[in-house]
Amino acid sequence: MYDPLHDAIPGINLHYPNSYWADVSGQPPATDGQLSDDLDVDVAIIGAGYTGLSCAYHLAKVHGINAVVLEANQTAWGCSGRNAGFVLKSSGRKSFTQMASDWGEDVMRGIYQEMAAGVDTVNSLIAEGIDCDRQAPGYIKVAHKPSKLNELIALADIQRQQFGYQVEVLSKQQVRAQYMDDQQAYGAIRYQDGFGLNPLKLAWGYQRLAREAGAKIYTGTPVVECQQQRGERNTQLLITPQAAVRAKKVVLASNGYTPKGFHPLVNNRFLPVLSQIIVTEPLTEAQIHACNWQTNNVVMDTRALKYYYRKLPDNRILFGGRGAITGKGAEHDYYPKRLLSVLKQSFPALEQLKYDYAWAGWICMSLDDIPHIYHDEKQQVFYAMGYCGAGLSFSAQAGKRLAEKVAEQPLPSSLQNLPIFNRHLPKFPFAPLRRAGQWSYFQYGKVKDKYF
Repeated sequence: MYDPLHDAIPGINLHYPNSYWADVSGQPPATDGQLSDDLDVDVAIIGAGYTGLSCAYHLAKVHGINAVVLEANQTAWGCSGRNAGFVLKSSGRKSFTQMASDWGEDVMRGIYQEMAAGVDTVNSLIAEGIDCDRQAPGYIKVAHKPSKLNELIALADIQRQQFGYQVEVLSKQQVRAQYMDDQQAYGAIRYQDGFGLNPLKLAWGYQRLAREAGAKIYTGTPVVECQQQRGERNTQLLITPQAAVRAKKVVLASNGYTPKGFHPLVNNRFLPVLSQIIVTEPLTEAQIHACNWQTNNVVMDTRALKYYYRKLPDNRILFGGRGAITGKGAEHDYYPKRLLSVLKQSFPALEQLKYDYAWAGWICMSLDDIPHIYHDEKQQVFYAMGYCGAGLSFSAQAGKRLAEKVAEQPLPSSLQNLPIFNRHLPKFPFAPLRRAGQWSYFQYGKVKDKYF
């Protein structure tokens, strides 16, 4: 499997992975094909995932700038088409309590409001006519051991007080009687506004909207080299296998799929981490009854090495968690088998259940656990990265904010003091050893989740 810390490009025109989403989503929408002629453009966007497509759409629709999007493989071939389809008011891994401690309550509230705006942006784009198999609203965060319930209750109190957020506290008995009989759930908090959808159909919808607005989407067109062109034109030169693109401005929207050494602006400032997902065979009515599975709400637990799941419209279970350390080990069957084993620990009635689909995808971790939307000093190269595995909704918002920056529109004053927008992604110390640090964190997480 492609590994961003080892491979120069993600591939050329590769098909989608053998995922559930690719199997049930039908035929992909039309693109502008593989780029074969040189171009001179105002804006080139590298990556046709949520971020790049949202940026292209907002540039064209709001700012009258028709960008070109350059995608190595297929639209949403990366994490945008491989994720679990959870729409949540969150991104990154930094808690609101830690944000308040580090930056103060005003900044913490500003970040929350921007995350909430991300969900609004997704909803507004869906309302443009995107069919993405949206399920009923509800997000359940379960305590994986009794001691974690108090932490969830404290989180609910903070969110009620600081944001006026409606959060319901559920006892162990309520979770198991009213939602699903998860034997590893010891209580939970439930939000009213998270929901699940088909992430690949959502991305295809973004692509359709962007092309209808005037953007060009070139697939099978990896950027193999970026060069700064000095002189009168002062442009960025993007080299692809069959053509060159000269752009006044470039947006890096490849996130966790950005190759090692791809651009000085982001080199050594992110860690690609594999997330693994399985989708089971459909549950029978007897299995659903035995598990008391009454909900299609999205579910996540409190582990450091989190697990997450949801019941899909055809009664399959999507279940996800961490994957391999490197791309070389990504397709080993140990990882999906481990996930299936954990699922059965939570639902013993599913002992005979098998999985029909297993795939992995790269998420993008930042050193400070928050995403960043930034640009170089000359405002020629822009990026949004570091969603830390929780970026489905915020990536659409990031694309919208990138479009504003590219169009040289000032950010609203309420956002200008947020570290998401005014700070560069921090560099990883000892960057060549990032994978060793990741392995160490996984070992720590195992101990923490079991004993603390």
